[in-house]
Amino acid sequence: MWSFWSRNPTKDFGCDILDLCNGFEEKSIWFLHKGKKKSTGEEVSIFRFECKQSNEDQFEKTKAAVKRLKTLRHPSFLPYIDSVETEKLVCVVTEAVEPLNVYLEKIKECPNDEQQFSISWGIHQVAVGLGFLINECNLRHNNIFMGSIFVNKAGCWKIGGLEYVTSATEDAYPYKHISALEIYSPPERSDLSTRKVGPKWAEDSYGLGVLIWEVFNGSLTQKSALRSVGKLPKSLVPQYKQLINNIPDKRISPMDFVQACRGPNRFLKNNFIDAMLFLEEIQIKEQTEKNRFLNHLNDQINSFPKDICKNKILPQLVTAFEFSNAGSAILGPLFTIGKMLDEDEYQKKIVPCIIKLFACKDRATRAKLLQQIESFINYLQPNVVNEMVYPHVAQGFLDSNPTIREQTVKCMLHLAPKLNYNNLNEDMLKHFARLQSRDEEGGIRTNTTVCMGKIACHLHPQTRQTVLIPSFLRSMRDPFAPARIAGILALAATQNFYSLKDTATKIMPALCHLTMDNEKSVRDQAFKALKGFINKVEKVSEDPSLSEQMEADVNTSGNVSSTAISLFSIS
Repeated sequence: MWSFWSRNPTKDFGCDILDLCNGFEEKSIWFLHKGKKKSTGEEVSIFRFECKQSNEDQFEKTKAAVKRLKTLRHPSFLPYIDSVETEKLVCVVTEAVEPLNVYLEKIKECPNDEQQFSISWGIHQVAVGLGFLINECNLRHNNIFMGSIFVNKAGCWKIGGLEYVTSATEDAYPYKHISALEIYSPPERSDLSTRKVGPKWAEDSYGLGVLIWEVFNGSLTQKSALRSVGKLPKSLVPQYKQLINNIPDKRISPMDFVQACRGPNRFLKNNFIDAMLFLEEIQIKEQTEKNRFLNHLNDQINSFPKDICKNKILPQLVTAFEFSNAGSAILGPLFTIGKMLDEDEYQKKIVPCIIKLFACKDRATRAKLLQQIESFINYLQPNVVNEMVYPHVAQGFLDSNPTIREQTVKCMLHLAPKLNYNNLNEDMLKHFARLQSRDEEGGIRTNTTVCMGKIACHLHPQTRQTVLIPSFLRSMRDPFAPARIAGILALAATQNFYSLKDTATKIMPALCHLTMDNEKSVRDQAFKALKGFINKVEKVSEDPSLSEQMEADVNTSGNVSSTAISLFSIS
């Protein structure tokens, strides 16, 4: 940790100041440090200025910049969190950010489309922020270039460097004490004989043009380089030239720049910016518009920048679900982004949303959740499943909609390993017994039996001995042929859980009965299963010492072999 801090009277400051960040300090009066809040450990950024290294005028500029930052509450500007001032020191705390040049270097490892999406969205944010500053606040930034832009963890570009802000109606151009910044001054400021400064946006439009040039070509080393577009995309060149026009009156404003670049085949017209702008207004959109957008978004997300998906789009989707009735359409993009998260991120960002979704009464939402449970069940802790998920899922057993009932049964394949004794061995089996014997849909009765066979290894041994055979024999008497087949296959798949006595006195007689079934498919499976059980009993008859081995799993928890499981599946 920075040693100066421990000697400073500002020791009660709410943040720890950590490592110095490199990348922009030679063109700024500030030093940028990583930091964290003492109370929460949350990462922040701390901009530090020491008066001993500069003059009084610079010190006043830094204090003015802090005041501006406190009042400029706009998504395109660095968000103020805290600050401290002494006679020789100013520190201001913002959300965690990094210099733009560092961010641009980092995203070079990303696919080209992701890079272009990130850059186009960032330029859009800066231009909109300048439009707000000029038009709504009647202020002029006077310091726009790559060194005054920072990027947060969500990939959002933030305007900083507010120490040279002036009134938009003021003709005087602020004096900058750092010689390296002179190259960024608009040409009219270099000619002392010129008094005409053009419209109020002229300086910042020029700065926006310089920023765009540096984003694609690197730091500006000589002003004449701006005349060569270099690596600028062709779709951006016409508007870029309008921004850096030597005649101030001919420069377009930042908002006119945005409007022009949002036209067909222009640089700011792409699926990513369209999606980001829609999400900003999703709460006021019609439901049909939301559904159409969210369904389309799910097909596009994998091509979007991952940091923005995780830290910007995901929170907006969660907010849309909570406050704008986004409905089941939100699940697709929500779970697609979930695949990009690590375990901790998933627990913090997705699991709370999943819990709320399970409590939703909307049938479409419940159905989609049940269908996709395999994609997120591994992230749910057993206590969460038992206390916050299963009670809502279990309501589906009683739903009047057959699709919901069937999806609820299938869902148990994934929930069973995490259910406690009461939920699994009592409540769930109670519902299974009712569905197996009384549900009007033959497919649901069949799939309940299939599911019972697959989750048998998770049941308590005493429960298995009490429930399994009666359950499967009940299915073997079902008027629906596939249900009878399911009962036969379930018995065969779980044969290691039955005593030899039960096998001989309960299972084999029932199978013999089905060898005379009206349906040949049922008879075929009955003969096949019967042969397997006869072979098992016969081996013990020949060698009684095998009895203990054959019954090893009867009173213990175990897993059904993969071969047995493959004999049947839920359709």
